[in-house]
Order: sequence, then structure tokens, then C-alpha cells
Amino acid sequence: MRIRLAAGVRGSEKEMLAIVGTIPDSTFPLVSGDVALENDRLRSGDYSFPLERGTAALIAAAIKTLDVFHKPRPFVYLVGDIGRGDGSRRLYEYFTRSVGATDFSAMTLHYLMPDVDWCNRIVFALEDMAVRPVLIADAGAMYMAKMSGNAPLFDVFTPDAGELAFLADEDAPHPFYTRGFILHEENLVPDLIQRAYAHDNAARYLLVKGERDYIASKDGIIEIVSEPLVPALEPIGGTGDVLTGILSGLVETGLEISKAAALAARANRFAGLLAQPTPATQAGAIIEQIPQVLDLLVNSPEKLAMEAITNRANTL
Repeated sequence: MRIRLAAGVRGSEKEMLAIVGTIPDSTFPLVSGDVALENDRLRSGDYSFPLERGTAALIAAAIKTLDVFHKPRPFVYLVGDIGRGDGSRRLYEYFTRSVGATDFSAMTLHYLMPDVDWCNRIVFALEDMAVRPVLIADAGAMYMAKMSGNAPLFDVFTPDAGELAFLADEDAPHPFYTRGFILHEENLVPDLIQRAYAHDNAARYLLVKGERDYIASKDGIIEIVSEPLVPALEPIGGTGDVLTGILSGLVETGLEISKAAALAARANRFAGLLAQPTPATQAGAIIEQIPQVLDLLVNSPEKLAMEAITNRANTL
């Protein structure tokens, strides 16, 4: 198996976020190493790729977040996969063989072809690490965590309402088979959260993305973030990936998970507001707004920060 290492790879990673996922390009090789943000593209070693959605958007949002706090940029494990699963299997094999020698403080597993057997192997590999990182899962990685019975071992899931319905269905072996009586309407989210926890199909925390963002644990809903509401963001691909990227970066800073989730939800909404979105807007325009939004939300009283961001948006 050919592994392309990015420049500056370190033998042991400390106090660093790792992101594991796929690029929708069958020619993209398996790479592991540092990643750089160059205008509207990401670069890992000799390979560059657009950042508009998917794992790439997540990585770019995490970089923008970490830069605000002067934290190291993420270490990535990436491979090309266009939905056939061949790339994901190569990445699983490499990751499980190599991760035990690392020391990441947080890790986000993202777009990967769900595979129960490989999820179990990942869990075993993580047990070999000196200190288990905070584990975040979204998209395919979240599906396989639930399908394999390993959901409670994760620290954060970031589902939308439809994905939450799958987590809440204790019998569904795959999202395609979520039973019809478990609807994924926005007003049923609290019930679906409760059901997911009742059947041990949720991580320690949930950040449910939607018209209202819910932060929850097995003890119930911790916080709901609903402002600002920017309807134009709904059809824009990658906004959920951006939110998970912001969350990943904030968790890496050491912020307590539920507080990181609430701050990420607010930052994502205000970044969307400042991007002045239209149907043609791409996720990159939202990602560009992350630093100024986080700077205001972190360094100013909440009410004043929100007023300042809203006023700034109104003058654009």
C-alpha cells in the first residue's frame, strides 16, 4: 500500500486535533500528515483539493477556528473515495495500524464508508493509545459507531434531524432502513434524543443540527441555539460540515464539550449571517467569517458580541 506523507510529519502528536475522512476523488491517494489552507484550497503534502464541502470543509473550518486560539493546525488522515468503499477500507487499515503510536488530544471521524468490523478495529486501536482522545463523529463514521454498538464510547455526535432518527431507531441496521414511524421532523427532536439515549445509540453529547441546534446529553437537553435564523443557509451544501469543524477546533482548545458545542452553533450561524448567503453561496464564504465571529463571541460579553455581529451584517 502506498502512503503519501505530508511534509512535517511528526512521530508523536501531542495537543493536536486529528481529522479522518475521505475526499470525493477516486484519484486522491492515501495521505497522512499536516494540512495547510491556501486561499480556497487545502494542501496536504503534494496534493491540493477544494474546501467547499464534506471533510474538506470540516478541515478548513477547524483550521480557521484553531488559528484564532493559536493552536496547531490539524493532522489529517485522508483518502479518495467516491462511495465504493475501497478508499475507506485502505484508510481503515492504515489508521488502525498507525494510530496507536500517536498521542492526539481530540479526533474527528467524518465521511467514511460505514463498516461495522472496521469500527470495532478502530476502537481496539484507540485503546492502545497512551491517552484516549476526545472522539467526535459525524456522517458515515457516526453511522458505523451506532451500527457496531460503539456509540457510547464516543464523546460527541453531530447529527441532523434525519440522522438523529436513525440513531433513535434501535432496530435500523442502516439509515436507509429507519422505520417510518420514527419521523425526523424538527418538533420531534427532543423525543428522538431521548430515544437514542434510551437504546445506547448516542455519544456522550449530541449536537443536533437544524433550524434549532440542540445540545444534549443522556440527562436531557442542555441548551438550544436558534439565533440568528438565516433561512438562506438551508440549501447550501457543507454548512453542517463547517459546524462540525468549528466544534472540533473548539474541543481541541480544551473547552468543555457542551460549551464548545453551544459556541460552535452560535459561531456557525453568525458566520453564515456575515457571509450574506444567496443560493449561489459556497461553504468557503462562511468559513472565511469564522475568525472574526469567534473573536467577538469569545472576547466580548455575549449580548454585546451578538449585537456587534448583527450590526456588522446589516451594514454589508
